[in-house]
Formats: sequence, structure tokens, C-alpha cells
Amino acid sequence: MKLKEDLNPMLLLLFHLMVWTYTIITFLPSYLLSWASRTDGGVYGSEEERAKRAKARSVQGRPEGPYRAVSATKRLAVSMHPGVDTLDKMFEYAATRFPDKDCLGTREVISEEDERQSNGKVFKKVVLGEYQWLSYKEALTAAVQLGSGLAALGQRPKTNIAIFCETRAEWLIAAQACFAYNFPLVTLYSTLGGPAIAHGLNETQVTHIITSTELLESRLKDILSEVPKLHHIIVVDKTPTTWPGYPAGVHIHNMAAVQKLGDRHENATRERKQPLPSDVAVIMYTSGSTGVPKGVVISHSNIMSSITGIAERVPNLCEEDTYIGYLPLAHVLELCAEHLCISHGCRIGYSSPQTLADQSSKIKKGSKGDTSVLQPTLMAAVPEIMDRIYKNVMTKVEEMNSIQRTLFILAYNYKLEQLAKGNATPLCDWLVFRKVRSLLGGRTRVLLSGGAPLSAATQRFMNVCLCCPVGQGYGLTETCGAGTVCEVWDYSTGRVGGPLVCCEIKLKDWVEGGYRRTDKPHPRGEIVIGGPNVTMGYYKSEAKNQEDFFVDEKGQRWFYTGDIGEFHEDGCLKIIDRKKDLVKLQAGEYVSLGKVEAVLKNCPLVDNICVYANSDETYAIGFVVPNQRQLLALAGEYGIRGSREELCNSKAMEELVLKVITEAALTAQLERFEIPRKICLSAEPWTPETGLVTDAFKLKRKELKSHYKDDIERMYGGK
Repeated sequence: MKLKEDLNPMLLLLFHLMVWTYTIITFLPSYLLSWASRTDGGVYGSEEERAKRAKARSVQGRPEGPYRAVSATKRLAVSMHPGVDTLDKMFEYAATRFPDKDCLGTREVISEEDERQSNGKVFKKVVLGEYQWLSYKEALTAAVQLGSGLAALGQRPKTNIAIFCETRAEWLIAAQACFAYNFPLVTLYSTLGGPAIAHGLNETQVTHIITSTELLESRLKDILSEVPKLHHIIVVDKTPTTWPGYPAGVHIHNMAAVQKLGDRHENATRERKQPLPSDVAVIMYTSGSTGVPKGVVISHSNIMSSITGIAERVPNLCEEDTYIGYLPLAHVLELCAEHLCISHGCRIGYSSPQTLADQSSKIKKGSKGDTSVLQPTLMAAVPEIMDRIYKNVMTKVEEMNSIQRTLFILAYNYKLEQLAKGNATPLCDWLVFRKVRSLLGGRTRVLLSGGAPLSAATQRFMNVCLCCPVGQGYGLTETCGAGTVCEVWDYSTGRVGGPLVCCEIKLKDWVEGGYRRTDKPHPRGEIVIGGPNVTMGYYKSEAKNQEDFFVDEKGQRWFYTGDIGEFHEDGCLKIIDRKKDLVKLQAGEYVSLGKVEAVLKNCPLVDNICVYANSDETYAIGFVVPNQRQLLALAGEYGIRGSREELCNSKAMEELVLKVITEAALTAQLERFEIPRKICLSAEPWTPETGLVTDAFKLKRKELKSHYKDDIERMYGGK
């Protein structure tokens, strides 16, 4: 669906006259040379033709598959370079090829100050300088020294070590230190609560942990008494020499001091035993959308095959690229994305969600955010972040005067048509979309999206206004982040592309949900992924392993994802449901919670939504985080006054928001029984820090149900 508006005929004529005049003068040569229409040397013709060609096929000719990428029907890919089959070898390979090139960059902190808002809340604001860089050679040296120092502190090969730290250069150096010395790395999200952290550390029986001063003081210190085996804490930033108030037997070290110790510890370097591809690289504790976090055991070969598969979908990846790292490195998407960049000699500049853009919460007004300074060419993002950008920009479009808004919509629709034909639009990009593109630095050429479904409206917006393709992908921690990724010239929406060259995918009937591989026009069923990227299973959870994983007669591992998909004629996959999200109402109708949420999040009034349904009831309900600007505008229309908190607690506003949401649901052709009949408004946004969403911003339904327990009783009790 395109943007719609009543357009002035004279403005429409004027716009097209401008475009065609510009095209005749300047565009024809650039079109012939344009990457947008010639990314493959013209072998496949236009974008439209390439979008129609087969991306994958069923290797046995059956509708359920297994499906493989057309370039991997004979053999699945496991590595990019012969002999480079572990993560430490990959880093050494990159450091040999690009020794003096920038590798890891961190912005200098010039000043910090507290800023008090009108509501009394205090926010920390920073002014940041330029990026300071470590070369590939320097980063490798730092990693080897740290690994040697950890060995000198008693860390042993094939013995678990934990990292509990924010995304930063030291995280990656620490990881490479562990990979080099074959220390399995236990990763924990920096937003996990105390019980979850203690569970992970005790289950893996770690004696050494790498963390930051802030997390040590605010999160880790309180649970040290619950983790009796933990004796050594390595703090990545500059620290004091004494640490009062810590239990006896717990030794706190500065990372730089451990590196110096490693530089002097010749025996550790001489005794270094490099890992095998089958050895454990990471035990990744998921943030857990339900229950206690599970540790997913990931081998070196799992990660190597995963990044090999993803690399094939990123065109022209090379040492000239710059990647911005800000998502949690404890998440498989970010871990694989950064190692993919390292394998090609790219530079990685570090950021955070609070400093990403000029308007980010920690950036002092008037100073530059990280994207403006770094100007990345590559970026990974979760849909939640892209949805925010989309809604903020479209709100500003609505505030334009009629002429500006009309020209923007004309340009938007014109570019959408040209993209489908494989044509570049340099005039529109420069005149209309330059400011929007500058939100991410102005040089982004590929966006990788993962972690959750991306709405069609947001994907089209990114393609058009940010002037770069979005490689929407599908993968899970259990498949090392790999499954599918859209080709960059495929501008269709709602699909996640064909299988990567490192894996194959088949469908399994789910009779209870009404999905079968014999369905027409497309085979449907539970998505099952197999290949060298499928991980080794859950740590110390044999029953769960037998339930979710299996090994076939050829020795290949497979994982039951719990997601429902359908394959299209060209071999692309579409995610249509999730087994855990399907609830049967009292009258027998099935409500797909995720489907309803995805539809309603397209409503401008909705920043986030969780749909809840009880099998004992006849209708669904919802918890809504409203968009503040839209909420205030709606309240103003009806003369309702108050703060955000007061409006969210207003019964009248609940009814008004429900009316808007219901209209949006009916427009999107949801069934009446799928539409929430009652809602509760939340004044506070759901962030990983609140514990109501994961670090990838997936809803934590169990926690949300507990948090809104009283509201659930109210909404169902008042039938």
C-alpha cells in the first residue's frame, strides 16, 4: 500500500516535469551504471525480473521441502576461506590481511552532566568527540594478551567463563581472547535480573567473569553471595585499586592489568591450545520471552557457517565498509553481524541506543550522535527501532503544510514505482529524502533486520526514505541467527527471503492449528531448520533437547522452531503464525496474538501492544503503549486534558483509543473475534530495563501477564 493523499493536479504535473527534465539531462548515464539496476552485471535484468526468479527450491521436489538456496542445492556452505574454520583463525586471518586498518572504534567522552526535566526526572547527557580506533593488529594483540592473562589467573581450556557487559570494543576483545584460548564464553544480557544472572552463572559453574564497573556495582555485587564458585572478576574499564564491601575470596582485576600479566606470562602463550571447529565457542543465555533463560550451546563451526550464509546475501562486503555496533552483543544477531564484518576487514564503531542519533536520549542538545560522526555503511536493527524512526518521520510529514506534504507523497510514490523497476532516483533522494537519510549518517547502503517481523509499511519506508535496501531475515539463537535473508533487490514485503546457503528448511504439518504441507496455494506448516548452523542444544537440558532438536540419518542436526511458515513459488518463506501465540477462545475461534499485534502496531497511535486471550473467555483484550504525540492530539480533539499518566488512566481515553484501534483492525481486515474488545493504556514504554520485553524487544508474555494481572481481572471481570 502506498501513501495516499488528495494531490493537486498542477503540482503532480509540475513534479513529473521536474523529474523527466532532470532524467534527460543527468539520469540516463547514472541509470546505466546504477548498482540498483545492475548489481549482478545485468545477468538477471531488472529488479522486477530478478524478484520473480527462484531463490530456493525443494531439493526432493516435495511441497514441504527441504528447500535450499539455488546456489547450494548440492552442498551447504560451512566457511568462507579454506582452513579458516574457527573464530580465532578468522580473526587472525583478518589481522594478517588488514593489519593496519581500523578495526574497533570507541568515541571519546568529552563531558557528562545531569539535566533535570520539567517533570523532575534527571537524565544524564553527554558530549562525545571523535572515534578512537584500534587497528586489526592492535585488537588481535590485545585479545591474545588478555587470553594469556586469564590463563595466568587460573582459567583453563574448555572451562566456562562468563561475560556480563554492555556492547563495546572490550566485549569483542574479551570474546576473541576466550576463542583464542578455547575458553567457552557464557554470555549474559546486561539487562537480565539478579535471579536470571545467578541462574546462568551457577548452571555453568564459572569461576571468572568479565564485566563493567557500572554493572558490577549495580547488578552483580548484590548476587555474589549466591554464586559461590565465582572468584575472579575482570572489569573492562578503568577501576579503583581497592574494592571495599566485597566478599572474601572474590578478586577484582582491571582488564589492562590482566593484559599486562598475560604479556609477561610466556607459559600461557606457549601452552595455548587452539579450539577445534566442534568445540564450544559460546553458551548464549537467551533473554527469555517465557520462563527461566536457557543456555544455547554454540560451536565454532555453528558461527562460521552462519556468517558464511549471511555474507552471501550482503553485496560487495569489503574493507571499505563501516558497521555501527549498538545492539546487545549477547544477542546472536549482533554477535554474528560483527564477526561477519571482521571476516571481511570492515571497521566497527561502537554506539548505544541512547547515543545512536543526534536526538537520542543521552546526547546533549546541539551535539552529534554516533551515526552522524561514524556515517556507517552497514547496520543491523530490530524492527522496534525502525518502527520508531518510521513513526517519528511520518508524524513530521503530517505536520508539513499541504504543498510540502503533497510533494513528499509524490516523491515517495514515484520512488516506490521506480524501485520496483530497478531504477535509481537521484533527484528525489537529494531533494526530498536527504534529511531522512542523514538520521543514520547518510551513507547506509544495507540494513539487516532481525529479531522480530518487520511491518510492510516500515520496510517500504526504509527502502524509500533511507535510500537503502532492507535485508529482512529470519533466524533464532538455536540456529545461530541464520535461516533466511531477503536478497537486497527483492522489494516485496511480508516475506523473509529464501534459505541461506548454510542451511535447509522444511515444513511439518501442524494439524491442531490447521496448517498442512498440502495446503493450497502454498504449502504451510511448522518451520524446521537443518544444517551446520543448527546449534548443539540447550545446556544441561536433555529433555528439552530431545523435544526441540533431532539428528537425521545423515548426521545433520535439525531444530523445530515453533514458527509457522509458508513457501512461495520462488522459494521465499513467509512467517504467518507461531504455535505458542495461538489461543483458542471459548467459542472455538483461534486468535493469533502475534498476527493481531503486528497489524495493530501499524496504527500511528500504537507504539507497542500486547494482545492477551484466555481460553475460558469469548474475546481478546490488549495492553497498549500509546504514542505520546498521537495520544495528546486525540485527547485535544475531545477536550480532554491531563498529563500522559493521567490520560492513560482515563476511562474516556481508553474508549477513544480502543475505537481508533478497532477501526485500524477492521481496515486491515481482521476478524471481529481477533480485535481486542477492551484495552489498558500504559504510560511507561516497555524497555528491556522494565523486564517486559527482551533485549531484541520481543514481548515477554509471562512477565506482561503478571505485571497487568489486576487489569486482566478488571477487563474480564467486568463482562
